[in-house]
Amino acid sequence: MSAIVGIIQLRKEMVPFELGRNIMKALEKFPADDIQVWHKHNAFIGNHAQWITPESVGEQQPFYDSERQCVITADAIIDNREELFAKLQVERSKRKHMPDSQLLLLAYYKWGEESPKHLVGDFAYMIWDERNQKLFGARDFSGSRTLYYYKDEERFAFCTTIMPLFTLPQVKKELNEQWMAEFLAIYGTVDAIDTSITVYKAINQLPPSHSISIKKNKISMTRYCHLEPEKKLHLKTNEEYLEAFRDVFQSAVSSRLRTHRKVGSHLSGGLDSGSVVSFAVKHLKAEGKQLHTFSYVPTDDFVMDFVPDNRIADERPFIQSTVNYVGNITDHYLDFKGKSPFTDIDAVLDTMEMPYKFFENSIWLKGIFEKAREEEVGVLLNGGRGNLTVSWGSALDHYAALLSRLQIIRYARELKKYSKRVGVKQYELFLYTRKLAFPNVYKFLKREGNIHFPVIINSELAKRTAVFPMLKEHGMSVSGTSVPNIYEARKLHFEELFHWNATNTIGTKLSLENRLWKRDPTNDKRVIQFCLALPEDQYVQNGMDRALIRRATKGMLPDKVRLNQNIRGIQGVDWVHRMSSTWDEFRRELSEMEKDQTIFEFLDRDIIKNYIAKVSEVPYPEAAIDSEYRMLMRSLIVYRFLKKLKGGDFDEKRVENTSIGSLRY
Repeated sequence: MSAIVGIIQLRKEMVPFELGRNIMKALEKFPADDIQVWHKHNAFIGNHAQWITPESVGEQQPFYDSERQCVITADAIIDNREELFAKLQVERSKRKHMPDSQLLLLAYYKWGEESPKHLVGDFAYMIWDERNQKLFGARDFSGSRTLYYYKDEERFAFCTTIMPLFTLPQVKKELNEQWMAEFLAIYGTVDAIDTSITVYKAINQLPPSHSISIKKNKISMTRYCHLEPEKKLHLKTNEEYLEAFRDVFQSAVSSRLRTHRKVGSHLSGGLDSGSVVSFAVKHLKAEGKQLHTFSYVPTDDFVMDFVPDNRIADERPFIQSTVNYVGNITDHYLDFKGKSPFTDIDAVLDTMEMPYKFFENSIWLKGIFEKAREEEVGVLLNGGRGNLTVSWGSALDHYAALLSRLQIIRYARELKKYSKRVGVKQYELFLYTRKLAFPNVYKFLKREGNIHFPVIINSELAKRTAVFPMLKEHGMSVSGTSVPNIYEARKLHFEELFHWNATNTIGTKLSLENRLWKRDPTNDKRVIQFCLALPEDQYVQNGMDRALIRRATKGMLPDKVRLNQNIRGIQGVDWVHRMSSTWDEFRRELSEMEKDQTIFEFLDRDIIKNYIAKVSEVPYPEAAIDSEYRMLMRSLIVYRFLKKLKGGDFDEKRVENTSIGSLRY
C-alpha cells in the first residue's frame, strides 16, 4: 500500500536529511494519500502511502514503537489477519482498526527473523531495530511487491522502485552486463535467472521468499519459504475434496477484497479469472457491493484467420456468458484503439525501469490498470497463477502417466470419455499419449506450444558471462525446441524463484502508478500448498481436464465456460495489426538500430540484420506469431532502453501527481 524507502549509515554517522528528502522527492511521481518520514541520527525511514484497506486510512507510517525502539515501513496487505491476531493474542477491541504494519511489527517481536514464515499476503517491509542497530525485512514468497537496495561501505539504502536510489551520491546508472546477458539468452518471459540482480550494476533486489538482515555492515539473506506440501491430501470422497477446495479458495478470494474503495477484476473467457470473479461476487453480494470487471478485446477491424479454429482472440461471447450468469457485475470491454506495443514502448520502459518481454500484452496490461483507476477501484483481482494451481490438469499428460505405469484399464476408460468430450478419435489420442508416455522411444515428438526462438545474444557476451551453462544448470532449454515433462515443469516453477519476478515487477509498478493493488487469489500460499497436495486424479476425471475447478464452480459459472474443453482464448495476437499506422516508423527505427554499433555489443549482428531485411513493407497480421518479428521487437525494446539510459531520459514526472498528502516528520 506504499512505496517504502530507507537509508542507514553503517558507520553510525548522521544521515544528512537532504539525502532522505531527495529520495522521497523522487517518489512524488506516484499518487499518494500521505507522505511521512522518520529520521533519527543514522537512520532515515520513509513511506509514500496509498490507502487501500480500511485499516490503512490515516495510518501512521513509518510507525515507531518507543518502548521497543523499533520503526517499521511496510508495503503490505496481510491476508491471514485473524490467524495472526489469535497467535499473537491481540485484544479483540484492537483487531478491527490495527493496520497491517503494526501487525507485522508484533509478529517480529514474537518470532524474530522467523516471522515471515507465518505471513500470508503480498508484502515487502523493513524494520529498523534502533536498540540493536539492526535492519530486518522480507519480501513475500512470490515477490508480489518489489524491494531494491544499494550498499557501499558507508550506507545501506532501500526502495520499492529503482530510480529514487540514484538520487544518492556516487550511485551510477551503469549497465549490469550479466543481467542483460540472461535477459537476451532466455527465450521465455523470464528476465533473469539470478533473482538478486537488476539491469543496473549498483542496484540489487531482495529475491522472493527471502528475508534480509543488516547488522555491523554485514548482509545476510535467508530463504524462508518452500512451497512443497509435507504430504499428499487423502480424503474419502470427491465431494470432500471439493468442499475443502471451496473453503480454502473462498478464503483466499475473500481476504483479497479488503478495501474501502471499489473492487475490480480482470475477466477473460476462461476458467481462472472466471472462477475468481464468481467466488468474489459471492462474497461481495453479502456486503452489498458490485464487482467491476475489465476485459481486453481486439479492435473491430481485426481478423484472425491464421491460427487454428479452436483459438479465438475475441472472447466476448464467453465473457458475457460469465457476466450474465454470475450477476452483480459492472462489465467493461476495452479495445484500446489507437494503441500499440510500438507506441507504448517508452511509457512501459518508464514504468518497468528496465527492458521487458511482454510487449504483445503491454497495451491491455497497462490499459486495464488505468481504466480501473478511473473507476476508483482499490483492488484489482486476477487469476494469473491459476494454470498451475486451481485449474491445473492436462488430460493427455495424465493419461500418458497412466499408460507409462501400465494402468491400462483406467487409461482406456478415461481416453474413451475424453474422446467423446473433445470430439477426437480415440486412436489419434492413443498415438499422441503413447509418445508422451515413452519419450525415449519417440524422440521427435512435437507438441502444441513448442516455439523456436533463435539465439539473438552476441556470442562474445554469452561466452564472457557463461550464460548458457547457467541456463542449462537451471533446466532451461536454450533452443526452445522441447517442452519438459509438465509435472517436472510445475515442480520447478514453484522451486525456482526466477519465474516470479517479471510479472510481479510490472504488477507492483502499475499498482503504484494507479493507486490500486493487483491481487491474485490463485497465487495465495494456502491455495498453492493445497493444490500441490491434491492427488492427480482430482484434476483429471471422467474425460475432463482441469476437472477440479470445473466441478467446484458448478452452479457458479455457466456451462458454456465451465465445461468448455475445445476453444481457448489467445491474447495479444493482434499486436502487428495494431502497429499498422506506425509501420513505417517501426521500420525506420529498425534501420536506425541496424546502423548503431552499440546495440551489437549485446545482439548478434548477422542474425538481427537478417531479420530486419525480412521485414515486409506493409504489415501482415500473421507476423504476430513469427518468432523473428517477436525477436526484433524485443531487440528494439532493448535498443530503446539503452538510448534512454545513455541520454538520462527516464521520465520521472510522467505519472500525474494527485492526492498528495503533506510531508509529515
